[in-house]
Amino acid sequence: MHTIEPHYNWIEQYSAAEDPRSPLYGAEYSLDTYSNTIYGYYIHPQWDSLESDTLFFKILWADYDDGIAILEFIGEWNDAIENDIMNLKRNILDVLLHEGIKRFVLIGENVFNFHGSDDSYYEEWFEEVEDGWIAGVNFQEHVRREMSQYNLDNYINFGGELDDLPWRTYEPRRLAEKVESILRHRLG
Repeated sequence: MHTIEPHYNWIEQYSAAEDPRSPLYGAEYSLDTYSNTIYGYYIHPQWDSLESDTLFFKILWADYDDGIAILEFIGEWNDAIENDIMNLKRNILDVLLHEGIKRFVLIGENVFNFHGSDDSYYEEWFEEVEDGWIAGVNFQEHVRREMSQYNLDNYINFGGELDDLPWRTYEPRRLAEKVESILRHRLG
């Protein structure tokens, strides 16, 4: 697990730690100190905490003018015990929403499990994006299936091209455009 790094090819274009509008502004990282763990396994120190023992993330890119953010996740998304969606919503998403972000790309290929609870925070988030959207990219099939059992697919767009998108091959703005194009095509 410690070798799985957040995507860093866009760091020259955006760093949440250097963005005064980001909930992670001023965060400091040490490549020498591995302190965060998921189930006893150390994870790379570049991942950010959302006050969960099982789920970590990274804001890879945000564009406030276009109202879009790309977030990458690692670990177990556990709403049943850790209430991860509440922590994500209150600590991260509320700040981004306040700053005008209404379109969210969630990269989930390193989310290994999902344990659901109720969908109220997802519903709240969905209502707050108004004319925007929330897209789940490259979530593993069993995770999508579990999320669907809790009706989260009512709020997060999964499926089709989003499930196997070579997102690392895109520049962030182009990825955002690609995801939006996929969603626009779906919605007609």
